[in-house]
Amino acid sequence: MSAYLATIPSPDQGVWHLGPIPLRAYALCIIAGIIVAIWWGERRWIARGGTQGTVIDIAVFAVPFGLVGGRLYHVITDPELYFTEGRNPWNAFAIWDGGLGIWGAIALGAVGAFIACRRKGIPLPAMADAVAPGIVVAQAIGRIGNYFNQELYGAHTDLPWGLEVYQRFNPEDPDNLLNGVATGHIPLPDSPVHPTFLYELLWNLLVALLVVWADRKFKLGHGRAFALYVAGYTVGRGWIEMMRTDTANHILGLRVNVWTSILLFAGAVVYFVAAGRRGPREAPESLRSKDAPGPDETPVEPASASAEPEPEPAVDDEPGHVKVAADAPAPVEKPAVEPPADEPKKTDES
Repeated sequence: MSAYLATIPSPDQGVWHLGPIPLRAYALCIIAGIIVAIWWGERRWIARGGTQGTVIDIAVFAVPFGLVGGRLYHVITDPELYFTEGRNPWNAFAIWDGGLGIWGAIALGAVGAFIACRRKGIPLPAMADAVAPGIVVAQAIGRIGNYFNQELYGAHTDLPWGLEVYQRFNPEDPDNLLNGVATGHIPLPDSPVHPTFLYELLWNLLVALLVVWADRKFKLGHGRAFALYVAGYTVGRGWIEMMRTDTANHILGLRVNVWTSILLFAGAVVYFVAAGRRGPREAPESLRSKDAPGPDETPVEPASASAEPEPEPAVDDEPGHVKVAADAPAPVEKPAVEPPADEPKKTDES
């Protein structure tokens, strides 16, 4: 009993059913992460002088591209899960069962963001800086989904924060344990294990704090905040990846994702240094969408059809003569005043 209290228990299931509709914890975490990234990115973009609503417009392109890219990276780096004997190739499209490679999501998501930024007339590096901390926090939220799926954990450990992983059962589909339920809390043979998903979650939050701090202190621009995020994330992902025990392809004795982290870390550092030579952060006016009104422009309300037209002003054509506008009311003639009877009338004769 004391050993059980010294470990982290796993959830009994990761899928619930609302009638015929399955509610998957992994999918809900991905959606929550996207919402947080867009909300925070929008606030940071506006604070830099960008147009309100731009991040949401960019996300319309970037999010679908990113989901496709993340799935492609996962399938390409782990093809044996879908294309070997006894596997169902159509499961490669079952994104709701888990399996998104962050680097594929970032790469193809950047393509979607680039297209949207070109349409808006704004620089992609500045947008990347604005959304960088939100992206890494979204990754942290996504790791909670791995907890519910009982995946991405490490080897056996006796540490107090070891994770108890329970066997799940699915009577309707014995091979689909992801949709199963843990009954009786029967631990797997290696339990407790290192909760590597939790390690990465905490590391991601630290990277987000680092990016925000450095951005405020040094006014990072031209994609340097995003490069700092990539460099910081890959440092942690590299050593955490080597603790995992799930199936993965290896190159020269290292997992593919470890090599990816090494290469991306080097590239991010080079970019961070090179971009620093481009000078200070982008000017706020360069971040305004080309379809947004300028700072000095105010919308002009159209004249109402029922409004009375203003009369034309009187124009002095000749000295002593005043021309009256055509639509002005006619002047009222005053009756001539007759002189008194006892006073002779004046004549034009001298």
